[in-house]
Amino acid sequence: MRILHTSDWHLGRSFHRVSLLEAQAAYLDHLVATVREHEVDAVVVAGDVYDRAVPPLSAVELFDRALHRLAAAGVPTVMISGNHDSARRLGVGAGLIGRAGIHLRTDPAECATPVVLHDEHGDVAFYGLPYLEPALVKDVLKAERAGHEAVLTAAMDRVRADLATRPESTRSVVLAHAFVAGGEPSDSERDITIGGVAAVPAGVFDGVDYTALGHLHGSQAVTDRVRYSGSPLAYSFSEVAHRKTMWLIDLGATGTINAERIDCPVPRPLARLRGRLDTLLEDPALARHEEAWVEATLTDPVRPDEPMARLLDRFPHTLSLVFEPERAPEDPLASYAQRLRGRDDQQIAEDFVAHVRGGNGADEQERTVLRGAFDHVRVDDGVREVNR
Repeated sequence: MRILHTSDWHLGRSFHRVSLLEAQAAYLDHLVATVREHEVDAVVVAGDVYDRAVPPLSAVELFDRALHRLAAAGVPTVMISGNHDSARRLGVGAGLIGRAGIHLRTDPAECATPVVLHDEHGDVAFYGLPYLEPALVKDVLKAERAGHEAVLTAAMDRVRADLATRPESTRSVVLAHAFVAGGEPSDSERDITIGGVAAVPAGVFDGVDYTALGHLHGSQAVTDRVRYSGSPLAYSFSEVAHRKTMWLIDLGATGTINAERIDCPVPRPLARLRGRLDTLLEDPALARHEEAWVEATLTDPVRPDEPMARLLDRFPHTLSLVFEPERAPEDPLASYAQRLRGRDDQQIAEDFVAHVRGGNGADEQERTVLRGAFDHVRVDDGVREVNR
């Protein structure tokens, strides 16, 4: 069976205030063309269909057109909700839509109810594990505790139990939206850390032939059988080195995997430029970036006059301007942003505690309280967004 694995469409998202709707439409055109050109038997979409729980109408219309085209192509599609989606909204009408061959899996309680497709070698069971927010699904899945590994393990135990009741020749595919250990993140994914732990081991998915992951935006193989498709478009400058692709997976008669990357259209390349303004404006080697979306980091010791206007003369698609003056690390004028770079909310809060105490940092009990507060706020924000 030939499977096209994609995820993280984030329909409705912009890039530094530039609308990506046309680029997303072009990607979906490419998706449908790939399905036809490569004679794909099934499409899997591993979450984050939309960029937010209540997407704009233009994004909903784009999604609707994509579903109609996939249904018209006669290719079954299985998709799950991600941490950006409203599972309940995305799942509305799932039963009716399923009759057209578009199978939406958004209910954690149904994770062990597969979509069963067939080829000349027998059955292939597709299990959809929507994003599992530990605090919300622990009791539903009867997990031992409210953590990412615990709820995913509970869900996969159900999957393996169902698979054990099926003919021995049945092959299996799991769709999941999670941060799996070994994956390389970027700046554009929303944090899903719980209790200071974000990643789960790939071994959670043992026992199935292929795991199609979503959440991380870089296309990558955690193992031969556990892969991220990545997002089809770049959603932050941290993705400047990404090659945006989908996975074309050939699932053999005995569960063997052959994987090929299919490139996605690039609306405009990205470039991260760094240096003094005069150097950026005059360096001939930078000519290749003049049509790119540009993030420029200026290192001039003194902020130059009208830097954005001058950059736009040479790089008309400059979207982000950052100032990092060349100063010694101990210089009191070193930017606040520099001091915070690479530090998460927990670390920043602990640094603040140390600062107001004159160097005495938070103890273990206080760190636990801070971590619990951040977890509570993040989960509460997610619940409020879904229930709007």
